[in-house]
Amino acid sequence: MEDKNQILEFILESPFETILEQIDEIHPVDFLEALGEFDDDPLIILEKLPDEYVALLLDYAEDDEKFNLLSLFSKNRQAQIISEMSSDELVDLLGTLDEDEQNEIITNMNTEEVEEVKTLLSYDPESAGGIMATEFISIKETDTVNETINYLRTMAPDSETPYYIYVVDDLDVLKGVVPLRQIIVSTPDTLIKDIMIENIISAPVDMDQEEVSHIFEKYGFMAIPVVDHNGEILGIITVDDVMEIMKEEYTEDMFRLAGLDEEEKVAGTVIGAIKSRLPWLLVNLVTATLAAKTVSLFENTIAQIVALATFMPMVAGMGGNAGSQTLTLIIRGIAIGEISYENQADILKKEIAIGIINGLCLGLVVGVLGYFWVGSLVFGFVIGTAMLLNLIVATISGYLVPILLKKVGIDPALASAVFVTTVTDVLGFFFFLGLATIMLQYLI
Repeated sequence: MEDKNQILEFILESPFETILEQIDEIHPVDFLEALGEFDDDPLIILEKLPDEYVALLLDYAEDDEKFNLLSLFSKNRQAQIISEMSSDELVDLLGTLDEDEQNEIITNMNTEEVEEVKTLLSYDPESAGGIMATEFISIKETDTVNETINYLRTMAPDSETPYYIYVVDDLDVLKGVVPLRQIIVSTPDTLIKDIMIENIISAPVDMDQEEVSHIFEKYGFMAIPVVDHNGEILGIITVDDVMEIMKEEYTEDMFRLAGLDEEEKVAGTVIGAIKSRLPWLLVNLVTATLAAKTVSLFENTIAQIVALATFMPMVAGMGGNAGSQTLTLIIRGIAIGEISYENQADILKKEIAIGIINGLCLGLVVGVLGYFWVGSLVFGFVIGTAMLLNLIVATISGYLVPILLKKVGIDPALASAVFVTTVTDVLGFFFFLGLATIMLQYLI
């Protein structure tokens, strides 16, 4: 059922028993879209839904909508809905709220839930502990397959994912993992220790969320356990959480490369957009003065050879484009873990080679163009050489700037573009105008 009108009619006209039986056929995303077009009080629709489905809606809703949806319900109903939410989604919800709003939700939770949530909130929100869920299934290695299956019938419905069953000792130290498929195909009296996988990949509780996403990308897991420094399992991270993290990280990098605040929305306000964009435009203005100052050093040369002014933007612009190509590649490589200490030198050599080859090709083309434009072989040599030098510098700076910023703890996506553009503009003008000044006697 995907038609928005059908969804609304079904909820409004059906008795609760029918809704309870068929609500799973409506994806929460489709329901939220239909609800967005409902002109009356949304509570008329929402109050007819079962608690577990409302919890799903909160999971799929945008961050700024979650609290508003939950606030529509009575305090008693809020408590019931909260009890159906997974721990990681509840923490995500609380993380978007101010202190008063957090307290409003916490007052509707029981003592056990409050303690669990406070523990999760104590972790860095961008660490493995900050994104994990505590609903997971663990068993003992001395259990049999039959005992495990009976246990799963009781516990699996409340688990974040039943695909992996984690094996622990009496101190909850992680000992291994058993895929659900292995349990199904094994005989009832088989001991768990005989079928479990002991070499298990886990994430330390303080691991950065980007490193966690690299583990998922490398191994293709559906979930991985999170452990403390003693090896005790604290929770699990599922692939849907990691997909959301990767989306956020890539969006953040893309926005920062453009000098935008990642919180800016297409449908946002004019004031919000100005606050997001103007600071970086001012930074770019300051760096642009360096290029302007470089040009001013060669005013006499430009005054004598006016054609230089025509070709200056070409040299600087092509350098900026080449630098951006390398910069984008390197930032992505850093983000997904493709660049390591071992391969850094090889990558730099490759980028220098690319800069030289591209510079020779473009330098030859622009040199010929300059020759026919001005009618001077020396002018063609000057602009062609400047193009070659600037493209080499562009690829080197496009590589070095993000690497160095990463080493000093600055997000490469945040500031790299400004530095690379400044380098290519300043040196592009310097190479071109400097060579022209040296060769001035041959150009006039």
